[in-house]
Amino acid sequence: MIIKIMIALIVLVNPISAIPMFLSLTADDSRKERQKIARTSAIAIFCGIAFFAIAGTTLLKIMNISIGAFQVGGGILVLLIAIAMMNAKPHPTKTNDEEHLEAGNKESIAVVPLTIPLLIGPGSISTIIIYASSAENWWGITQIIIAGSIVAILCYISMIFADKLTQILRQTGINIINRVMGMLLAAVAVEIITAGIKSLFPSIL
Repeated sequence: MIIKIMIALIVLVNPISAIPMFLSLTADDSRKERQKIARTSAIAIFCGIAFFAIAGTTLLKIMNISIGAFQVGGGILVLLIAIAMMNAKPHPTKTNDEEHLEAGNKESIAVVPLTIPLLIGPGSISTIIIYASSAENWWGITQIIIAGSIVAILCYISMIFADKLTQILRQTGINIINRVMGMLLAAVAVEIITAGIKSLFPSIL
């Protein structure tokens, strides 16, 4: 279970996709400042995943949204993100030009927009809540949090070595990785949508 959750989160968060924007937003920062931003962002990623893993199901109950409906809606959103990734294009739910420009005027960009919405966007949040709602006990929630900690560490590593990774992968390599992750993410999206349809229409399926 934890492996499945971890793969889904890695594909959704996609640490490699953050490299170009991280380098752009920290172009005038020193190595020490970049490390601080990367560390703050990684901590924010972990806290965000942990929060929605613990409180996500409660939020759905408060808003009176059924798990099945949320699975279908979240699955469609994830599928749209996957299609954008397969086309090597940034999805508008991640970030846009206005947010990117505004970020350049901020002293700290570690949490917004680097962590939210670039790394943890609506697709990631939806998936975390869906997996949390499917958890049968606290061990299931704990697995999501453990997977989140691993993803946060991977994001930290990708940002710390962003320069070297860019030199090795170049834009073509990053696009190829995004397309492969997009294919994996599409499979995750279909699985989520199918589970939602089964939940909404148990007699049909």
